[in-house]
Amino acid sequence: MTTAIIVAAGKSQRMGAGTDKAFLSLVNKPVVAWSLLAFERCADIDAIVLVVRKDQLVASKAVARMFGISKLRAIVPGGARRQDSVRAGLAACDPNTRYVVVHDGARPCVTSALISDVVKAVSRAPAVAVGRRITDTVKRVEKGAAVAATEDREKLWVVQTPQAFLLKTIRAAYEALGKRDVTDDCQAVELAGEPVKILESRAPNFKITTVEDLQLAGALLK
Repeated sequence: MTTAIIVAAGKSQRMGAGTDKAFLSLVNKPVVAWSLLAFERCADIDAIVLVVRKDQLVASKAVARMFGISKLRAIVPGGARRQDSVRAGLAACDPNTRYVVVHDGARPCVTSALISDVVKAVSRAPAVAVGRRITDTVKRVEKGAAVAATEDREKLWVVQTPQAFLLKTIRAAYEALGKRDVTDDCQAVELAGEPVKILESRAPNFKITTVEDLQLAGALLK
């Protein structure tokens, strides 16, 4: 069994105070509905767990009903950090779950085809992340605005979601993590000493963090 955890419990600080970007209107539906529908339509996903802010639990149920999300098994409140929200999602997974796919609800351009590719890849590795090669020159700045070094971009990737895991692998990684912070789920697996593979994708799959991102996503999804 493969369960998707869609994480949409962020504070949306760069969108302005009091804003929950997951429920902003994008073309003709809320931002989070685009991800819900992509996972709903993916034949390789058996169940969905949605993690949202506590004050959006009722709204989330309404969105799921409105768009016919039949695979939704649980809606749970998130935590103070993203990793706390993922932990809440993991705790809500069906006991029969073997693989888990974690996705940012603020990445509405995800497709069912990409989700299937990630699920297929995790059958060959304990952890898989979608990513893109960096094509720009990358500078490292350690203090102020002074450049410390130019990085070798041939070795650098931008990592996105969805990210897929053996459920026992990601659970063990988070148990071992303790109170340390990570910026994505694969980092927890890396710190636990497990291998992570990157699945290259060149399709638009950016995360909405600003109003400009919302406008760009709207143009792509029309």
